[in-house]
Amino acid sequence: FLPLTSLIILICASAGPRIDNDKLYKYSYSTEVGLNRPTGSTRGNAGFRIGSDVDISLVWRNPEIQDEQLIRVQISNVQVESAGKRSRKNNIFHGSSAESILGKVRLEALQRPFMVLWKMGKIRSLYAQKAEPATIKNLKRGVASMLMMQLKSGKMLESDASGKCLVEYKAAKDQVIRIKHLDTCKTQEMGFTTHSPVLGVSGKSASETVITLENGIIKSADVEETHTLSVNARHKAATKVLSRQSLTLKKIEVGPAEVAGKDAASVVKSLDDKLMSVGVMVEKVKTKCKGCPTLMDTWKAVRSQLEPDSLSKAKAPRSFLTLLHSLRKASKSEILTVLRNCSKTVLPQLVDAVTSAQTSSSLAAILEFLDFSKKEGLVLQERFLYACGFASHPTETMLQSLLELSQGKIGSTDIKESTVIIMGALLRKLCLKGACEVPTVVKVKEMLLAGPDSTRVESEVQMYLLALKNALLPEGVPVLAKYAESEVGAFSTIAITALQRYNRELITPEVKKMLNRIYHQNQHIYEKNVRAAAADVIMNSSPSYMEVKNLLLSIGHLPHEMNKYMLSKVQDILRFEMPACKLVRQVMKDMVSHNYDRFSKTGSSSAFSGFMARTADVTCTYNLDILYSGSGTLRRSNMNIYGQSHNALLHGLQVTIEAQGLESLIAATPDEGEEDLESFAGMSALLFDVQLRPVTFFKGYSDLMSKMFSMSGDPINVVKGLILLTDHSQVIPLQSGLRASAEFQGGLAIDISGGMEFSLWYRESKTSVNNRGALVVIGNVTVDTDFVSAGVEVGFETEATLDFITTVQFSEYPFLVCMQMDKTTFPFREMVSKQEKLPSGQTFSSKRSRDQLVPGSEFPLHLENSNMCKKVFEQAW
Repeated sequence: FLPLTSLIILICASAGPRIDNDKLYKYSYSTEVGLNRPTGSTRGNAGFRIGSDVDISLVWRNPEIQDEQLIRVQISNVQVESAGKRSRKNNIFHGSSAESILGKVRLEALQRPFMVLWKMGKIRSLYAQKAEPATIKNLKRGVASMLMMQLKSGKMLESDASGKCLVEYKAAKDQVIRIKHLDTCKTQEMGFTTHSPVLGVSGKSASETVITLENGIIKSADVEETHTLSVNARHKAATKVLSRQSLTLKKIEVGPAEVAGKDAASVVKSLDDKLMSVGVMVEKVKTKCKGCPTLMDTWKAVRSQLEPDSLSKAKAPRSFLTLLHSLRKASKSEILTVLRNCSKTVLPQLVDAVTSAQTSSSLAAILEFLDFSKKEGLVLQERFLYACGFASHPTETMLQSLLELSQGKIGSTDIKESTVIIMGALLRKLCLKGACEVPTVVKVKEMLLAGPDSTRVESEVQMYLLALKNALLPEGVPVLAKYAESEVGAFSTIAITALQRYNRELITPEVKKMLNRIYHQNQHIYEKNVRAAAADVIMNSSPSYMEVKNLLLSIGHLPHEMNKYMLSKVQDILRFEMPACKLVRQVMKDMVSHNYDRFSKTGSSSAFSGFMARTADVTCTYNLDILYSGSGTLRRSNMNIYGQSHNALLHGLQVTIEAQGLESLIAATPDEGEEDLESFAGMSALLFDVQLRPVTFFKGYSDLMSKMFSMSGDPINVVKGLILLTDHSQVIPLQSGLRASAEFQGGLAIDISGGMEFSLWYRESKTSVNNRGALVVIGNVTVDTDFVSAGVEVGFETEATLDFITTVQFSEYPFLVCMQMDKTTFPFREMVSKQEKLPSGQTFSSKRSRDQLVPGSEFPLHLENSNMCKKVFEQAW
């Protein structure tokens, strides 16, 4: 008796929902999609609603498995209307019939019956005519997905219109709640996103279906599904997709009789041989754009906004993004036509856009257009390479193209160096995507790791070290550690600054011992800037108590200006509460390490960190490190800007100016270890985690003298162009069968230049770093069927200028140093627009924007600097 009871309970518990023979279940059905900002009212949604009747009846039941049923579904009395409440004037659906909107062929296809194999409440197969438009089949999939259910609580993987997802059921008497975990869904269309979370887009999704039952039959089913996408750096720039479905039983009538048959497939074939299994997941819809501009049309419309003089205005990146969308749809021949018919002044910006498009057609076109074997066109070649380095989602093909380029004939050594350096940046991005083991990546990895030892040419060694600085390979740490101890100062500096970019976990005890040897000069005499860089890495890599103590004890035994620099660095760690500050305070309790003699050192070198911006979304910090030689000439100036968001750090900008061997000009004595250095000044930039090729102001005494007498004071351009910062694309398949396409792009027009002026007459030097930029971020979500489209677009834009100027007067000692870091007043605009469109050409659109001026400011530095600046400008006056 007990085993029989258990069996009966098991069968009842595992039974699925069933429908009765000879009955016709008449339902009302509606699906709507609304697009807006997350904070917007549903009344203001852009979108549409489709309403209809749905008839469901049993066709066949498996005699062996009663819960396996083939059911017939037919949609009728279709209506299409606006999702939001609008006046008659703004309602493009008013007065339109379903046939006028859908078209006769689509409406007939939508109202054509289809069949669903329903087993234990799950949709196993959907049978429809294969020739039907994809949009119509998707809408039928949406109706079928409303039948997905089970009568007991639990979690399982299920496939419906929106993909294969983890679904959780909560069953109670006459009610089932179906919660879909949308972050687990696997769909048929893959998108892409920016590798850095700071520049990326975040999403939140939720889906819940509430099903009520009556006598085991679905009485009603209501679905609410939401998808919110927002820009990480500014969460107010966000969109929301709201999808609702409702299925309600109106009445039950007498229906057709059940059909006999062996299995579902044979029954379907016997009833309608045009019906085929088409799958339950939403399929891709190819929409034809009627009247859309060609690439050449788009180019003619935007090219005037991409002239060099416009690159600091918001219209430049806005036009860049418009052009980018057109380029991604264009063929290779179309792109080549535009490239070959472009003026010289705008061509560099066009190269930026074509490379940033990152399609197979755009890459093939630009590689055919540029001739790297010639020295002419160096600017275009470098712009192509930099755009590759900033690529949001590079492919193995792009890396392979650069590898082949580096192995071929290149007319300029500068371009050869840039090619290899940028290959390092692509390598890192591909590894972050999980493609570290693909053949091309492996080949390039081996090439870069072996590179520094494969040549004795100093410039080539630097090239490979800079590439490793971009690649950040764990295997690169030993190579960089070896070159950090090199007696060539340039090798040491690059290697140590590369190690500074690694995660702390990869700075092993062996590496830290090496850095301590450099700083304390246990084996060799090193240049000041090399020792200072080693100290920075030690302090930022979870130092031990003794490491911090030894660094503090060294103050007072260093070259004069380095004493001041190290003291300023320690004070900055304490003031800005950096990770090492607790340990530094602990060490400073020891009076031997912390006393007046040690902490009263004077000089002009400094280190200072501060906040540029602090919002709920992102924290932006800066630091300025200046190291001088004992003679008063600049040794190293280092400016960094970091962005932090979503527990991720982005090295937004680093501009380093280095100078050496200038003591002979003012008859001064060089510091220890720098007696034989060649006269040199140069500038290096790292932009958005990508190290660029350094620029040389002068090298050698004769070059220095010729440049001094011909020096105009005009800044030298370091990087100029258009960069695709944010690039997010995804398709959101909704359970209703509709598809929402999301595109978020951020374009930056940037102009970074640097200069160095040197006057023996006035015994004054001035270095400047000028940053000009304009940023536009636009995000849009559209639901585009082949009979109606709706969309919402959000965005923001700004233009900004940031100048960093250092003035040094060395007519007397101690020399006067004034640092200025200024941000000008800049405009900021936020925009939102919505649109709906019918095939007839009827459109609805609304636009809103808000403008404000953000006041400029001079960023605060330490008090000593303020006092120095007063003296410098008093004398100048």
